[in-house]
Amino acid sequence: MTWLIYSMLYIGSGLMVYNIYGFIRFAVSVRSRRNWGGNNTILRIPIFLLVFFLIGYLGVTFFGDPDLLVAGILFGGSIFVQIIYQLIRRITDRIAESERREAEYMAAEESSRAKTMFLSSMSHEMRTPMNVIIGLDGLALDDPDLSEKTRDYLRKIGASAKHLLSLINNVLELNSSKQEGNDSKKEAFSLEKCMEQVNAIAGTICEEKGLTYDFSASSCLSNWYIGDDLRLKNVLLILLDNAVKFTDAPGKVGLSVTDGPLSDESTGTLVFSVSDTGVGIDSEFLPKIFDVFTKGDSSSTDSYGGSGLGLAVAKKDIEACGGTILVKSTKGEGSVFSVTLPMPAAESPEECRDASGAEEKGAEISLSGRRILIVEDIPCNAEVVMDLLELEGASCEYAENGRIALDMFVRSPENYYDAVLMDLRMPEMDGLTATREFRKADRGDAETIPIIALSANAYESDIDQSMDAGMNAHLAKPTDSELLYATLKAWIRKSLPS
Repeated sequence: MTWLIYSMLYIGSGLMVYNIYGFIRFAVSVRSRRNWGGNNTILRIPIFLLVFFLIGYLGVTFFGDPDLLVAGILFGGSIFVQIIYQLIRRITDRIAESERREAEYMAAEESSRAKTMFLSSMSHEMRTPMNVIIGLDGLALDDPDLSEKTRDYLRKIGASAKHLLSLINNVLELNSSKQEGNDSKKEAFSLEKCMEQVNAIAGTICEEKGLTYDFSASSCLSNWYIGDDLRLKNVLLILLDNAVKFTDAPGKVGLSVTDGPLSDESTGTLVFSVSDTGVGIDSEFLPKIFDVFTKGDSSSTDSYGGSGLGLAVAKKDIEACGGTILVKSTKGEGSVFSVTLPMPAAESPEECRDASGAEEKGAEISLSGRRILIVEDIPCNAEVVMDLLELEGASCEYAENGRIALDMFVRSPENYYDAVLMDLRMPEMDGLTATREFRKADRGDAETIPIIALSANAYESDIDQSMDAGMNAHLAKPTDSELLYATLKAWIRKSLPS
């Protein structure tokens, strides 16, 4: 029995030495943490107590006459201290891991905010000069005295500028999806009108390249659907642009719309198929077709160009709408991209809104004689917009920032201005602040005057901020002249007394 007693004492003493060493390491690690702000004395107390405990072990072992009960108590004490030490260490490790993850999350959030601000700034800085280039190019092409050679140069400048703008949009779109919500809109829209807009663009680019363009739609389709028509148009135009790009004349590009199967008990689907008779896609490349910056073999991509971004953007938009995209292709024979989207039919045509966001009511109005206030801090941008509006007979006035615009508005008679085109980023008073002040003005037209954002800030969050500030619509630069005219007409018509 004596051997068991002394074995327990020796093992307990050794375990106590290990416990003391462990608590010393624990105290050092806690003190080394940057967020430790406690009193170091509290860390030393367990070590001193364990040292006294060890001295007691040694005293009993070498100078006492221990029995089994005493040895068992001392050995159990060492085991208990070891358990407490392991428990404390695990708790502190988990706390440290939690703090590390929280720090990483905060760093990621800060990085995300910084990236969002950077992308927003880059979007604004790149779109602003593109607005001038595309706008002035369009105005120059309207000159009837141009020589055919100069007109051809201007067309090429415009085409190159629009290609660059498309590349900028795709890069920013892909990056912005990581920074902000990716939910799609659920609004009623006219499928017929949406397809008319897509067909007008697709038909034009096919005609320019000498291709045949065919559109077909199932006869049983409704006219009104619930969904995100802007994303739909973006997806279809990306796919059609790709089809045109990789098809040589005299080839064929087609778009068809059909009913799909029910996605659940009440929601139907639409299937949009874009086909071409172009170069086709190698079967080995098909699984990677939607990857970012991915292109097919160099022999085709070098000949036809492309950034490798369009299909990735299209897939992102389709998934945001809850849809899927499939591709079938044979090398040398062409490709078919099929997009399936959940789109229930709208209950009534009255739900439909046009691209500007204004309800489709009343007869078409003219911009001739309408007075538009343009709020823009860059004079050449304002000049482009003024020239575009003056072509339609509108009268324009210019304010270089929100404060000046507000003063002009307050000093003018009621209903003097028919609409306001408001930039967002301006010195002294930005467009959002100016819009809020417009709406608070003590005059009868403060709440009814159409205020339309015309800005290089083009993210969903920018649009939401514009709407929250009291604006009626948000147009991104560079702005298509027809969309600008349509938006102004729609909102001016809506603001008129019934």
